[in-house]
Amino acid sequence: MATVSLKSPEGKWIMSSAILASAMAFIDSTALNVVLPSLQQSLGASGADLFWILNAYLLMLAALILIGGSLGDQLGRKRVFMIGIFIFIAGSAACGLASSVVLLILFRIIQGVGGALMIPGSLSLISASIDEKERGKAIGTWSAITTVVTVGGPILGGALGDAGLWRYIFFINVPIGVIALIILAFKVKESRDTDGGRAVDYPGAVTIALGLAMLTFGFLRIPAVGLSHWQVYSSLIAGVLLLIAFVTIQAKSKHPMMPLTLFSNLTFSGANLLTFFLYAGLGAGMLFLSLNLVQVQGYDQLQSGLTFLPFTILMVSVARFAGALADKYGPRLLLIGGPATAGLGLLILSFVKQTNGPGDYWTTFFPGVIVFGLGMSFTVAPLTATVMGSVSDHFSGTASGVNNAITRIANVFANAIFGALAVVFFSSALEQQLKHTTLPVNQRKEIMAVAQNLGNAKVPASIRAGDKAAVAEAFHLSFINAYGNILRVSAGLGFLAALMAFIFIKNSAVKKDNSG
Repeated sequence: MATVSLKSPEGKWIMSSAILASAMAFIDSTALNVVLPSLQQSLGASGADLFWILNAYLLMLAALILIGGSLGDQLGRKRVFMIGIFIFIAGSAACGLASSVVLLILFRIIQGVGGALMIPGSLSLISASIDEKERGKAIGTWSAITTVVTVGGPILGGALGDAGLWRYIFFINVPIGVIALIILAFKVKESRDTDGGRAVDYPGAVTIALGLAMLTFGFLRIPAVGLSHWQVYSSLIAGVLLLIAFVTIQAKSKHPMMPLTLFSNLTFSGANLLTFFLYAGLGAGMLFLSLNLVQVQGYDQLQSGLTFLPFTILMVSVARFAGALADKYGPRLLLIGGPATAGLGLLILSFVKQTNGPGDYWTTFFPGVIVFGLGMSFTVAPLTATVMGSVSDHFSGTASGVNNAITRIANVFANAIFGALAVVFFSSALEQQLKHTTLPVNQRKEIMAVAQNLGNAKVPASIRAGDKAAVAEAFHLSFINAYGNILRVSAGLGFLAALMAFIFIKNSAVKKDNSG
């Protein structure tokens, strides 16, 4: 297909549609964490339910995002992009109307299918349609604008959550998506590969989706039924076997969604291990910080969203400088120091106990957020450069897709494992707190029964008025204990990510011409 100039009318329409569609997905993901407390209260969701609401979307995204690009190459990038946007906004509207947790989880799955077609579609349309000499600038523009838009996600989510309008986090996608569809339908030409030689790896997609789902189910059932229950161990075993089957399929497939030959490059493997550990820690840390601020520390949801603003400002302002440093000196030192600094930030945040609310923010949470933000800011651009530059140009798109999928898989594992761990930590701390009360055994059992709701746990109605304040305080202290433990484990993952860079990443293995 003939390419067009970035400054031409068609180039501007292509960029507008790609940015609008991507903005939907990015706003949705960053805003949702902030409104989870409102959502939990409105739908009566347990702690495990929250992690399923997050994971239902991420599971489909992780499983299908790699074949989303292949479908676009075969069937037409514009067509598949439009189908993805349509499914995403249909799923979003259904999420906004969901009357129960089960329905919301189901509709989040639909959103994930749409996202898997839509997210790779935006960049592949830009790459295939914009002149080669302007392609880097186009992708840079897309990245910069979507990052700035993402800044508004937590703030928008907080404002809507405080107003009791958490459903509009989903509804807002509909007009944005419709505008993108209209632009694509009338202003953008179709683009596809003409060789048609690449098949779609459906067995791989189905196997990894089922494997991740079984592992997620197994981990999230642990707090309710225990590790020795047949539902838990059978799910975990099935999940591991399915992931082994996925690797086997990839090894034998002529057109694998995740070519295993790429991992023979130690720098590429190290970059993806770093990605997995760092983004697992990032996802868990940001989620539990959001829940802590609103459910325990007395922040409203808008204030909670604003606490992440320094982090995002650092990401926007420092990332370009970090990319330039990686170009000049190589990414190795940045990929050791960045994740280690991010881990240090999470460690600092883990020691914050009960505060007096937003007035204490600058002396409690702010230092950790700044250190964490600096670490991530010096990591993201060099990491992308390493992933793209460690393989031949022919595989750069596939390498980027693999790394994107691993980011999503890391989030799935983080939500599942940390979701189970949080309930275990919370229950254990709560049990210790209750030992110091004079409550009868039957009432202690009632209190422990609501522990799976974590920070949203409510004092049972049977508790005497004089004891309710003590039980509420026990809930708060137990959540802070669980939060601290989760963030310390998250910090450990940051340090582990730095170790992966130290062991595997070599500057000599990264092409400089691909790292900008």
